[in-house]
Amino acid sequence: MLEISEKPKMVESALLVSAYQEKEEQDEAKSLLKELGELVDTLGVPVKGEMLVHVRAYHARLLVGTGKAEEIITLAKSLGCDVIVFDNELSPAQQRNWEKEAGLAVIDRQEVILDIFGKRARTREARLQVDLARMEYSLPRLTRAWGHLGKMGGGIGGKGEGETQLEVDRRLTRRQIDKLREELVEVKSQRATQRKERQRVPVPCLAIVGYTNAGKSSLLRTLTDAEVLVEDKLFATLDTTTRKLILPSRQAVLLTDTVGFVRKLPHRLVESFNATLEESLVSDFLIHLLDGSDPEVLSYHDTTLKVLAELGAEQKQMVTVFNKIDRIEDPSDIQALKLRFPEALFLSAKTGEGVETLLHRMDELISDRAERMELKVPLEQQDWVARLYRETSVLSCEYLDSHVAVTALVPKRLCASFKSFTVSAPQPG
Repeated sequence: MLEISEKPKMVESALLVSAYQEKEEQDEAKSLLKELGELVDTLGVPVKGEMLVHVRAYHARLLVGTGKAEEIITLAKSLGCDVIVFDNELSPAQQRNWEKEAGLAVIDRQEVILDIFGKRARTREARLQVDLARMEYSLPRLTRAWGHLGKMGGGIGGKGEGETQLEVDRRLTRRQIDKLREELVEVKSQRATQRKERQRVPVPCLAIVGYTNAGKSSLLRTLTDAEVLVEDKLFATLDTTTRKLILPSRQAVLLTDTVGFVRKLPHRLVESFNATLEESLVSDFLIHLLDGSDPEVLSYHDTTLKVLAELGAEQKQMVTVFNKIDRIEDPSDIQALKLRFPEALFLSAKTGEGVETLLHRMDELISDRAERMELKVPLEQQDWVARLYRETSVLSCEYLDSHVAVTALVPKRLCASFKSFTVSAPQPG
C-alpha cells in the first residue's frame, strides 16, 4: 500500500495518469482524472501533474506502449514525483513492470481508495472490511514486497529463500483472509440481531445514500443533531450512523447515513462493505442525496443508481434530494435540474434552507404506516400503557382520575389490538 503516514519513507508528490482508447471516452477520462486528484489529495499527497494518454489498444506489459511509458516516466522525474498513480486498474504484473522501468512507486486507483478506507475506518466492522479488501488486493502483489529476496539461493529444481519466504507469506495472508471473513460473518450476525431489536418497535427506517462528499453526514447532523464527522473530503466517514428523528407529525423514524459511492469503486470493496451498504437494502425508503453544485452531478446520480442496482436496492422507494444549493451561483442551473428531476427536492444542509420541506416529504412517505389514535386506558391496566410506549410513538400521555388519556401514532398492523381503548369505544371493565 501507499506509504502516507508516519513512516521512514513517505510519498511526497504524485503524477496522475489516465489511459483511454476511444475518442468519445476523452471527456469521461478527464473527469475521472480530476476525481482521482481529489482522492489523492484526501491522502494528503500533492499532485504535481496530470497526463491523459490515448492508446489504440491496451498493452499487456505496461498498459500503454513503450514510447508513451517513457514519456510518462520522463515527466514524473522532471516534476520530482515519487509516485505515478494510474486511474486505470493495473494487473500485479503491470505494476511490477512499471516499478522496474520507472524506479518509482506505481499504484492504481484501487490502491488509492483502499488507503483512504484504511485511514478513515473507525469501527471494528469498518476496520475488518478494510483489512479484508486490502489483503485480497495485496495477495497477488506480494512479490513486490519480497523482490529483494528474488536472487537468493536457488539452483536447478531447487527453491531459493525468496521463493520460500514468498510462499510462507502467501499462506499467512490466505489464513488471515479466512480469519477476517469469519469475523465479518460474526459482525454481520450481530448487526442482524441489533436490527431485529430495532424492528421489535416498528419504526420506519430511512437510509441516506449518495456519492461521496454529497453531504450525507452534514444532513444527518442537521436533521438529528448527531455528533458525526463532517469534512469536505471524499470518504470523510465510512461508518454507518443511525439516529432517531421525530418528524413534524410526531412520528419517529430511524435515519441512517451510509458509506458514499464513487465511480470505478473496486468490486472487492463493494463486497467487503456489503454489511455496511446493506442498510440500504433493509431500509423502508432511500434518500438519494446529490451535490447540486458539482458539474458532474448527473454522472454521480447514475453511479449511485448503478451501485444500488448491484446491491439489489434499485426498486426501493426513493426521494432525490439536491444538496449544497447555497453554492450554486447561477439560478438557471437549479432550474435545469428541476426540469430534469421534477419530483426532486432542493436544500442546503449547511444553511437549513429546504430542510423543512424534506421533513414533510418524509412524513408523506410514512403516512400510510401508522394511524393517530386517541386512547383511554383504565388505571388498572398499566401494562397496555407500557406496551404503547414500547410499540408505538406516544404523542401525549396524561394521568386522570380514572384512566390514562393517550394519543399515539399506532402502526396499522397494531390498530386492532388497541381498538377497545379508543375514546369512542366502550371501555373494558
